[in-house]
Formats: sequence, structure tokens, C-alpha cells
Amino acid sequence: MATNPRIAPVERATNRSWDEWLRFMDGIGAENLDHRAIALKVYEELDGTMEQAGWWTQSVTVAYEQHVGRRIPGQRSDGTFQLSVSRSTPLGMQDLMDRWQEFAAADEAVHGIVVDGEPRISGTDRRITWRTKARDGSSVVVTSEPKKNGTASLVVNQVGLATPELNDGARERWVAVVSRLLERA
Repeated sequence: MATNPRIAPVERATNRSWDEWLRFMDGIGAENLDHRAIALKVYEELDGTMEQAGWWTQSVTVAYEQHVGRRIPGQRSDGTFQLSVSRSTPLGMQDLMDRWQEFAAADEAVHGIVVDGEPRISGTDRRITWRTKARDGSSVVVTSEPKKNGTASLVVNQVGLATPELNDGARERWVAVVSRLLERA
């Protein structure tokens, strides 16, 4: 079995070896628990012992599920797949989202991916989000997130793809879309 790239960061962050985590999983009967139940047990174990316990709870749980063959890299607990493409830009958060909206409204490739209709847009001082559905029924979320230097990153997530092959194809399309957008930035 190939080494799971999630294991070394989990070991460093939690200060526990992977063998210790496997013994913990055996002790809670993880092989008979769903993702949520495993995560709750891991969170109880980590809570108060480290910063970002919730984030590391998911990392430990997903690494375990991959270790036992319950899911493959990129697969979500519901069996679907998700991708993320992100790029830093020289634009500020609002300028980036304005640029994205204008670009998405005119770009044929974006129209080929998403359903017709108005996307939902929401925002805070921490991020601006553009949401819509893809033609295949998955969800598309494009976020403009600020960076410390006043610029912003564009993050595209597509969630709910049925197969790894569809996920890989969607990633390629989004990389091309984002590259075209940023050529104009």
C-alpha cells in the first residue's frame, strides 16, 4: 500500500505516531462507525490538547478512512469527490470578485460548466462567495479571500462529483478557466 501523505502531518500536529492512532481507532471500534461518529470520538480525544482541534480531527479521520480503504484521496464521506483550485492575485478582494463575476458572465467554458441563472453572491470582510450549481448537479463555489498584503486569492471549489475521473476533468477545466481570468488581471 502506498504511503498516505496525510499521515506525517497528522503525526507531527498531534504528537502521536500513526500506530498510536490505529490503536485508538481499534479501541473505539472505528471500523464499525461512520465518518461523523469517528470524527466525534477523535475530537473528544484532541479537544483541549492542541490548536485547531476541529481541523485536525478531520485530518485524522480522513487519513484513517483512506488507510482502511473506505475512501480514496479526494473522496468525501458521502462517496462523492471535490476539487479546489486556488490562485493568488494582485487584486483586492472586492476587485477580484467583480472581475470574476464579469468574466464568468461572458466566458463560454464557465457557461458550459454551470447551469443558467443567477449565482448567489454573499460576502463578509473575510470573503466574498459566488455560488451556483453545475450542469452535472454538483455545486460550484468561487471565493475571493483576502491576503495580509491587501491582495486576494481566488478559490474555486466544485463539490459532489460522482467519480475520480469526473473530478480530474473538472479540475483541468477550472485550472484553464482561472488561468484565463488571471491573464486579464
